Amino acid sequence: MDTLKRSSTIWVPTLTTLLDTTWDTIESQLDSGPVNYLIPIQKFIFAFASLCIAGADPANSPDIADKGYIRMDRWLAVQLLPIVPITAFQPLVEIFLHSFPYPYFFVSRDYKKLYEFVESEGKEVISRARTEFKLSKEDATHNLLFIIGFNAFGGFSILFPSLLSALAADETGVQEKLRKEVREKAGPASGLSLRSVQEMDLVLSFVYETLRLNPPVPLQYGRARKDFKLSSHDSPLVMRDPKVFDDPETFVPDRFTGEKGKELLSYLYWSNGPQSGMPSGSNKQCAAKDYVTLTTSLFLAHMFLRYDSVTITNASFTAVDKPTP
Repeated sequence: MDTLKRSSTIWVPTLTTLLDTTWDTIESQLDSGPVNYLIPIQKFIFAFASLCIAGADPANSPDIADKGYIRMDRWLAVQLLPIVPITAFQPLVEIFLHSFPYPYFFVSRDYKKLYEFVESEGKEVISRARTEFKLSKEDATHNLLFIIGFNAFGGFSILFPSLLSALAADETGVQEKLRKEVREKAGPASGLSLRSVQEMDLVLSFVYETLRLNPPVPLQYGRARKDFKLSSHDSPLVMRDPKVFDDPETFVPDRFTGEKGKELLSYLYWSNGPQSGMPSGSNKQCAAKDYVTLTTSLFLAHMFLRYDSVTITNASFTAVDKPTP
């Protein structure tokens, strides 16, 4: 939390600078046909998280600048595969994929490269961890790498594509509404900031609705410490409960706007707790839940400051419409 707080002054400028580079790269390739956004978005997320959390710039390491996101993907894969739900080929999947942790040597080289990058480029943050929080250099580096990789990179690598997929599937004309709101709230006078994005009700609602239907962590696991009575509504999926959400299987961009929409935040549990709640050491709610929603809102708002509209098909940009000078 101390690191996030100290990064607040560079959070928005770092995001906008890296996004400008990302969109420039995508635009430069559009003349040749559709441009898949998954790799450019992952490169952006990796650089953004490394800079804002550890003060580590991938541009200073050719290997990491080129392959850092791939190394992170492989490291995450061996941790997540044992718990990823797979319904086909049962019970073989359960026996051979879900019954044991995978050996570290599969990704030891990738992890060593990532560790050395954070150790070398994140010296200031590591030094503060040692002097102010009495952590060893090794513990500080491992923890920074876990936060960058598992929490930030892993989560945003699911959330941002889900957001773009929802935008691609929309048939309600929401892009025009988003563009209008963003340019009203983040015009030349105020600019794009953490403060201005909190005034964008539709942008925030669009992000919340994405999290409702496609949370980065779809399942939560826990072990009961004592016997208790488990009670719930009839719906097996809490954020698709028809007793709470009207038309729960449909993406409704403005679902969380207005007074009624704000009340629904108490039932938005993507962060292992309600969106209206506050994380603490006792409730195990995502400590950076507000950073997640605000950063994703900044991502969406930045897009509609830069473009009037975007056309997306099959995880690829096919066209972008820029404002007339």
